[in-house]
Amino acid sequence: MAELSPVLKQATPVLAARGEGVYLYDEQDRRYLDFTAGIGVTSTGHCHPRVVEAAQRQVGTLIHGQYTTVMHRPLLRLTERLGEVLPDGLDRLFYVNSGSEAVEASVRLARQATGRQNIVAFQGGFHGRTMGAGALTSSGVKVRAGIGPMMPGVVFTPFPEAYRHRCSEADAVRYALAEFDQLLVTVSSPRDTAAIIIEPVLGEGGYIPAPPEFLAGLRERADRHGILLIVDEVQTGVGRTGRFWGHDHAGIRPDILITAKGLASGFPLSAIAASEALMSQAWPGSQGGTYGGNAVAAAAALATLDVVRDEQLVENAAEQGARLQEGLRKVAAEHPVIGDVRGLGLMLGNEFSTPEGAPDTATATRAHQAAAQRGLLLLTCGPHGNVVRMIPPLIVTAEQVDDAVGLWAESVRDAVNG
Repeated sequence: MAELSPVLKQATPVLAARGEGVYLYDEQDRRYLDFTAGIGVTSTGHCHPRVVEAAQRQVGTLIHGQYTTVMHRPLLRLTERLGEVLPDGLDRLFYVNSGSEAVEASVRLARQATGRQNIVAFQGGFHGRTMGAGALTSSGVKVRAGIGPMMPGVVFTPFPEAYRHRCSEADAVRYALAEFDQLLVTVSSPRDTAAIIIEPVLGEGGYIPAPPEFLAGLRERADRHGILLIVDEVQTGVGRTGRFWGHDHAGIRPDILITAKGLASGFPLSAIAASEALMSQAWPGSQGGTYGGNAVAAAAALATLDVVRDEQLVENAAEQGARLQEGLRKVAAEHPVIGDVRGLGLMLGNEFSTPEGAPDTATATRAHQAAAQRGLLLLTCGPHGNVVRMIPPLIVTAEQVDDAVGLWAESVRDAVNG
């Protein structure tokens, strides 16, 4: 009898039978408050009626219109709608299926457009598990181990992690920018450097926001040296951080933007956006794919964008994110084992540390497991797995936030008491 790969491990013990809004239900109809959102994917909640209706309607008319063979209206409409929310000037889109694919497409475009090879990535960044995206990833060795050699031309530089380095945010920014400048004179000449790729908030790396001053510093250096700035908004985009795009907090404009996860409420869809001048420098045949821009996924994405706009979910993410962060900080104040609470909007992490400041993976794991037993689904992240993250759907209410904080407080108490 065939079974799933033994390497696949579930973060929670739940066998989901159905989902509704912020909740998942198992086969015994037990309800769980889902603060994982499918790793930030179900932005409008599970089975939002408008998304379901749009997908069902599309399934009945055209499931797959391969977009380099024929064109279909859902993809054209989606492109128009994204044009309303994309940064000024990023008016050309290329669609694929996953974040990893979009990351690789962005690197391909950057190298072809600049004629340069090297890509600067950041320590702790996560950009995917495929060979190219994995080469850009350093959130943990599990993505890179046992598959080398990796794609050449990737160089890493520090991300400003104030908590880990026990310094102020300003000092962390100064250090990281100085190290970036040092890299350009010691490892990768600007004339060899095609692009910088960065997440506005480190995802798998520990839910660490990039300070606005740091992103502004990278933008200035990219402009000075003719390097492209790629912003990976796979997890931070479509309202997750309380702004439509995570980089909006810094007031910068990327050269290439990557979006996926929350774009289609659970249907596989990703894209890169760039200016017409930049996108036209992609070489003929370099962009394509069998399933990219699938008609049903595009219809679901259109409905998702409508819901995000009509239900003011970006604003809700900011409001409920502030409420959630306040609640988490109160829990942390009662339990010094939580050394840091951080994040933007509805993308928040709780870092567990020993009194000496070392990662406390064991307590984080107990808290995560206790939460699931109490009906609150969470995920861990960070290189040591000592950060418990919360990523509820953007439709979450104040009452549900308060419920989650209460369950979290009980779970941390259980974890601390062993």
